[in-house]
Amino acid sequence: MNEDKTKQDAAPETAAETAEETAAEAVEETPAEEKTDKKADKKDKKFGRKKDDERVAALEKEKEALEKDKAALNDKYLRICAEYDNFRRRSQKEKDGLFGDIKANTVQQFLPVYDNLERALKQGTEDEAYRKGVEMIMTQFNATLEKLGVKKIESLGQTFDPKLHNAVMHVDDEEQGENVIVDVFQEGFMLGEKVIRFAMVKVAN
Repeated sequence: MNEDKTKQDAAPETAAETAEETAAEAVEETPAEEKTDKKADKKDKKFGRKKDDERVAALEKEKEALEKDKAALNDKYLRICAEYDNFRRRSQKEKDGLFGDIKANTVQQFLPVYDNLERALKQGTEDEAYRKGVEMIMTQFNATLEKLGVKKIESLGQTFDPKLHNAVMHVDDEEQGENVIVDVFQEGFMLGEKVIRFAMVKVAN
């Protein structure tokens, strides 16, 4: 009976020692495991930062490429706009020039009618109704030319200008100044700044 009691007393002590040893082992093992885990976490964090840096660098590079593409496209757009504007102005200028040439050519075809009306007015006649009719036609003709922007070149009494006049006769006249137009054989006309027909004149001195 004493032996059994001794065994019972020894059993708790052995269990307690075993528990203490297990705890000690656990305490000893824990720092090593934690160190391993910390190293792994540190490695993962370092690797994660590296991947983030690479991703940022890739995004920056892509941004720079997009900025270059944007600048190139903007430059191309501005050049196209400038080219179109030049084309539009050139086309408008050509259109205006073509219209002016056609109008000038059309007016030229009617100038012989003007010359005949002028000759008719210079002819003496006793028929006042006839004369008045010709005058009315001439007035209407001149009004039409004016509406078209055509004006008569001032010649008689003016100084001869080779850009406006065509001298077909020369005369010495002491009463007149040098290169003064003393007679007009055929009236000249201008459309804007363009001469449609030079005035045919006689120049003194």
